Amino acid sequence: MSVEMRVLRPFIAVVVLALVATGGGVAGAVLATRPGGAETAAAQPRILPPAPPGETSPFVAAVQRVRPAVVNISTVRTIQNPFSDFQDFFGVTPGLPSGPVQQQGIGSGVIVSPDGYILTNAHVVAGAQHLTVTLLDGRKFTGTVVGTDSVTDLAVVKIPARGLPVAPLGNSAALVPGDWAIAIGNPYGLNFTVTVGVISATGRTIANGPQESFLQTDAPINPGNSGGPLVNTAGQVIGINTAKSAAGQGIGFAIPINTAQSIMRQLIATGHVVHPYLGVGIRTLTPALASTLHVPAGTKGVVIAEVAPSSPAARAGLQQGDVIEQANGRPTTNAADLAALVHHSAVGTRMLLLVLRDGHTRYIVAHVGQMPSGASS
Repeated sequence: MSVEMRVLRPFIAVVVLALVATGGGVAGAVLATRPGGAETAAAQPRILPPAPPGETSPFVAAVQRVRPAVVNISTVRTIQNPFSDFQDFFGVTPGLPSGPVQQQGIGSGVIVSPDGYILTNAHVVAGAQHLTVTLLDGRKFTGTVVGTDSVTDLAVVKIPARGLPVAPLGNSAALVPGDWAIAIGNPYGLNFTVTVGVISATGRTIANGPQESFLQTDAPINPGNSGGPLVNTAGQVIGINTAKSAAGQGIGFAIPINTAQSIMRQLIATGHVVHPYLGVGIRTLTPALASTLHVPAGTKGVVIAEVAPSSPAARAGLQQGDVIEQANGRPTTNAADLAALVHHSAVGTRMLLLVLRDGHTRYIVAHVGQMPSGASS
């Protein structure tokens, strides 16, 4: 194994770079948490003064605007008997189930149309045989899964109802760290709970998580919050809560609402989502990495750490160790640049890549493909 490949091997965290065709965030396959991303805008003063005596805080109006559209989603799924190995050895034991068992789960969702479409997380409804959707006013409905997308961890559920309250949707691209963030959901079954924090960062990626760029917030998010809305002080949904960090307190993540809207439209229209896909694992070329790989000092670009077999990148002739300096005439100074370009491309789009290989530059043409089912993210 060459020195170059030994250097690249530690960076191969994911086999492919799968880019999501949405209006929201962008995630690179081998990118770790990054301090910022596409979900940024020029900072503006967002300091809220304390409420005058006798008046409510600005959070109250925001919560009152969205909370009626937040729902509790209870699920029932059949799982393997957790005592099966014990019973295989000792035999059937009185008081313990002898076959598959039913597991109950709980999550949250937000109504996005008056005729009963609800946005939630894919992991909330995964494998569920039965869904019960409970509204703030106590009404209960049986829900049907319209479609799920494991890449973004989003799903759409439909209930048979009309004239439902709808949550206003905001613009996640306008968010900056420090903006207020309100999480509404059903943590640990405590229905319609409200917690408050700020946007801690934008453009985050989660190790071994869905292939998407997240909003990070310190608004408490706990089991049961999944699928519920993250809201701004204008009472607009800016994200869909999806995960919390097990390694620390005050670290939660939400899918930007711009991303969620695009995924939602595809799920409602067709029941599935088409994701642009190049099929490379990448890493930003740093000065230290360039020196180790014997790349000329000052070179800017993205190093290909892995090429997925039979991918668009493989068919184009891209190789592990290539440095992509430009894509369609635009410099690719970091992995996020390339991710964003593919992210905003339609399947079939032609990409002209300027590649540095073995000390020589060359142009390679690749065509954006569709992410295959089951591809690693």
